[in-house]
Amino acid sequence: MKVGFVGLGIMGRPMAHNVLKAGHTVIAYDRNQAPVDELAAAGAIATASGKEVAEQADVVITMLPNSPHVRSALFDEGGIAEGLSEGKAVIDMSSIAPLASREFAEKLAKRGVDFLDAPVSGGEPKAIDGTIAVMVGGEQAVFDKYEALLGTMASTVTLVGGVGAGNITKLANQMIVAVNIAAVSEAYSLAKKAGVSPENVYKAIRSGLAGSVVMDQKSQKIFDGDFTPGFRIDLHIKDLQNALDTSHGVNVSAPFTSLAMEILQSLKVNGHGSDDHSGIAEWYEMVNNFKLQD
Repeated sequence: MKVGFVGLGIMGRPMAHNVLKAGHTVIAYDRNQAPVDELAAAGAIATASGKEVAEQADVVITMLPNSPHVRSALFDEGGIAEGLSEGKAVIDMSSIAPLASREFAEKLAKRGVDFLDAPVSGGEPKAIDGTIAVMVGGEQAVFDKYEALLGTMASTVTLVGGVGAGNITKLANQMIVAVNIAAVSEAYSLAKKAGVSPENVYKAIRSGLAGSVVMDQKSQKIFDGDFTPGFRIDLHIKDLQNALDTSHGVNVSAPFTSLAMEILQSLKVNGHGSDDHSGIAEWYEMVNNFKLQD
């Protein structure tokens, strides 16, 4: 299959490499030339625009920061839509607003182009080793056609409903992750202030009901004070804003998400927007005037 990739950032680049390794032809474009050159060196076809990608590809995958970026990549002059023809497809693997996904699907359907929203979870490490989780919104027949392709990048690929359902699921995921990291950080702060090693608390409870993948993946970063980004606070703020906008739109109260959002915003104001989201622990250090690593 000829697979176009538009958006070769921290997640898109390794995902494109995995598609290439699986034997597909990859046609690549990004405004930043460096990842395009890197993929070309590995055997991909470099292009100079989204339009060129779409002209050469059977399916175009987009992996971009937010709804406006996807809209621009698709519909601006020289964008993907200009190179699409009937029978092709767009799979947007960005994490964006669900209503935007539905808007894009409607516009592309008028051109005879299929659309899936297929956001991912797992961060850069899982993007590199091809074990991200993909949550997909779209028609069953379209999903069936591209499920194997998505599987070259993922450990799980799940159709969760119609267009937009993938991003609804991703927002639910991001709400749970943010609140989970906050709860873990709060508990470790209590332990530290009370004179009990957070590391020992983790060892004691990780296999019990409080244990989680989030706890396992983020605890060591918290203990080490190593907030090198796997998933940046800035991006988590974007996801929670979409979650809150959507929750308000469907009349759902989301108080814990709102609190997590304020913690993340506080960290951003204090210069931590580029830290990993495990840096939520830094907020507890700031308000409690201590270091978890001391």
